[in-house]
Amino acid sequence: MKTKILGVVFDNMLPETACERFFELVETQEPSTVFTPNPEMVMLAKKDNGFKEILNSSDLLVPDGIGIVLASRLTKNPIKQRVAGIELLQNAFADERAKKYNWYFLGGKPGVAEKARERMQAQHNGLQIIGARDGYFSPEDEEAVINDIVAAEADIVLVGLGFPRQERWIVANKDKIGARLYMGVGGSFDVLSGELKRAPKLFRRVGMEWFWRLLRQPSRIWRQRVLVKFVFVALFSKMRGAL
Repeated sequence: MKTKILGVVFDNMLPETACERFFELVETQEPSTVFTPNPEMVMLAKKDNGFKEILNSSDLLVPDGIGIVLASRLTKNPIKQRVAGIELLQNAFADERAKKYNWYFLGGKPGVAEKARERMQAQHNGLQIIGARDGYFSPEDEEAVINDIVAAEADIVLVGLGFPRQERWIVANKDKIGARLYMGVGGSFDVLSGELKRAPKLFRRVGMEWFWRLLRQPSRIWRQRVLVKFVFVALFSKMRGAL
């Protein structure tokens, strides 16, 4: 089941179904992509057709943002539940099938991906994370990065370069690398490494995780303006019958 929000077509499913789909894609042995757009990404896609095409070409596109869920209520097919990228990852790591594959972490600040690797392997006995590298590499270093992932024989590559860089990087390089699945994970390595704490469950349950982040990082106020704009654009599009 699909739900279209401002031209971006989301998979409308529960978190547990998204995890099942994740492993179905890995097991096809074909290069698949998983992206998790939030309102900021949808707003970029609205004005950047190339980025919108990248998102819509994904094999699994889940709504990482309460704003997406709320906007979907203006459609005939409201989204069942937010599927946060970090939660999809944590569900996948906890699944026994995760141990069958080689994982590679790419992205984040120096040392963060490696720390995330160590913590996840400690928490999930048997999880094979065969490589970790930060996202601070230049275009000149890109070939070496790709060669490292290829040499590691990675099956699942998590790319945390921030949007839209990570999505564009995945699409440009997935066929060169030859892994089974690629997922854009944004700042998830910060959480997986313990460098950044998620909002308490109460905030997440009522869709206020964004507010918790704002309290912890007041500089995010400039990013939250995009969320307000997204709401108004969605309402206006609904009135025009073009949501």
